[in-house]
Parts: sequence; C-alpha cells; structure tokens
Amino acid sequence: QAQLVESGGGLVQPGGSLRLSCAASGFIFEHEYMRWYRQAPGEGREFVAGIGNSGGSTNYADSVKGRFTISRDNAMNTVYLEMHSLKPEDTAVYYCNAFVRNYWGQGTQVTVSA
Repeated sequence: QAQLVESGGGLVQPGGSLRLSCAASGFIFEHEYMRWYRQAPGEGREFVAGIGNSGGSTNYADSVKGRFTISRDNAMNTVYLEMHSLKPEDTAVYYCNAFVRNYWGQGTQVTVSA
C-alpha cells in the first residue's frame, strides 16, 4: 500500500528555519516527480515546489523562491523541503505529493509566529 508520511513541521519565529521530510513507501519512489503543496486556513491548496525523479530539475512558486529548497534522496525514498527566512504567511499545512500516481500525505503543520 502506497504511503507518504510528512514530518518536521512545528512552531517557528519569523525569520527562522525548518526542514520538512516526506518518507515514501509502497511504490517506486525514484520514478516519481515529487511536489510539496501547502494549504493555509480558509485557502485552497497551493503548489510550493517540485523536483524531478533524479533530482536534477526543480521548480518553485514565486512566493518561496530563494527561501525554500526542495531535494530528494532516492536511496532513502525521501523528499525534503528546506525552509529559511520564514514569514507568517508561510503558515499552513504542508503536504507532499507523488505527481503521476497522485498520492498525498496527511500533512504537517507549519506555524510561523512570534
């Protein structure tokens, strides 16, 4: 059974950093284009970052460019989201997604607040 499990969320002050992880199982991870999305309270789910199956290509939402970095470790079946210079508007539940099979994790909460 395919599964994506996010971790690493929490409460951080503005300007702080967090590293999210998403562990995959039950499918061939290295074949998948992986993405991070987020959903703020009362808002729709929005794209944050994506990474190709070999890790060689990445793309980002304009709102996070220069602050967030997506990476993956195919040997560990894990995708990461490194977040720096966090702002209150980054507060959301963050989800990872396996694009082709459209698998989703349960999400991890990130709260940026003083």
